[in-house]
Amino acid sequence: MTVILRKYWKHALITFLLLVSCGVGYYVWAMYSSLDGLKKPPEQSRFQPVLHKLPNPKRIEPPKWVGEERVNILLLGGDSRGLKVKEVPRSDSIMIASFDPKAKRANLFSILRDTYVDIPGVGRDRMNAALALGGPELAMKTVGNWTGLDMQYYVYTDFKGFIALIDALGGVEFEVEKDMIYTDSADKNQFNIHLKKGKQVLNGETALMYARFRYDAMSDFARTKRQRDLMLAVANKMKSAWSIIQLPSLINKVSPHVETNLSADDIIKLASLGYDSSVGQSHQLPPMGLVTDIKVNHSAMLGVTDMKKFKAYIQQALQPPSAQSSSMQQGVGQRDEKQQNTQLPSNQQNAQQSSKQQQGGQQPSNHLQDVQQQNRSGTDINASKSDSSKVLKHNDLWSH
Repeated sequence: MTVILRKYWKHALITFLLLVSCGVGYYVWAMYSSLDGLKKPPEQSRFQPVLHKLPNPKRIEPPKWVGEERVNILLLGGDSRGLKVKEVPRSDSIMIASFDPKAKRANLFSILRDTYVDIPGVGRDRMNAALALGGPELAMKTVGNWTGLDMQYYVYTDFKGFIALIDALGGVEFEVEKDMIYTDSADKNQFNIHLKKGKQVLNGETALMYARFRYDAMSDFARTKRQRDLMLAVANKMKSAWSIIQLPSLINKVSPHVETNLSADDIIKLASLGYDSSVGQSHQLPPMGLVTDIKVNHSAMLGVTDMKKFKAYIQQALQPPSAQSSSMQQGVGQRDEKQQNTQLPSNQQNAQQSSKQQQGGQQPSNHLQDVQQQNRSGTDINASKSDSSKVLKHNDLWSH
């Protein structure tokens, strides 16, 4: 009887191990198969219409990551609403996820999209124009030159991809800090915003509402902070055991809306790094103390008052708290809310006035409508000739 029992348990154990091995093998196969679908060949890229316009494209190839040095990933959220065939979206949101493999520490930066910057091979324009003018690689080069950080990778998604990601995760529990209401008639009310204050589970559509809302006193400044906070909540949700098990299915759902230059092996290495990394304080770029209001061809944009201090701020932000200077710990120019509301650049003050008008049932100011139209259409509607209208005619600008 004992011999029979031993044989039974031996066969049961072997069967169990075979099932586990098959399950693990299928999971690994499904994982690699789904991850490979994120890296689109050039002919399938939504940015293909602009890629061939760039002179000497090898000049913007990203640096290689060997696995030991800091790695920076440019996260791009695109607004593809209302685009015609072969039109390329501007970036609606721009973030940098920076990982230090040795310190196992991650940092998240969000970039104000109306910042006026040098775009290699193009000239000067809004930061969010780089994506539309030359695709993700040009956006990486632009952000890298501006911040002083090498951008090795990018991940792009649009509104539909963001919604699919949150829904695939089963929603994200999040504290909405106040009521948020905005009516966007330009999109036949498809993207109206209506959120109530309080802790709640945000699904894909409501999470997008939260990430897009900027019609309050701090306009895009507050919006970028909300986006950083929401991304951290999403990252924490993805670390859960159930989300990891569901990862192949999740990736397949978002794949049609995502593009990246990450290989399957790169993603797995970075996922392991991200899982083990602690997340430091997130930051806005440019920081409040170094941002200024500028006019370009009668259009309101944002500039940096001191580029040397700006790049020093970024380097300080990447250090652990114990190594940061007192000015960084206090925040370069990080004023309290009252000071921020009274010292905003004038184009953000216009947005503040617009918020008050929205609450009173009035239409936004003409200036804010201009800014919205610029971001949607990719044109500078107040300028007789935008800097980027000369784009691609000046090969000598590749020396930037």
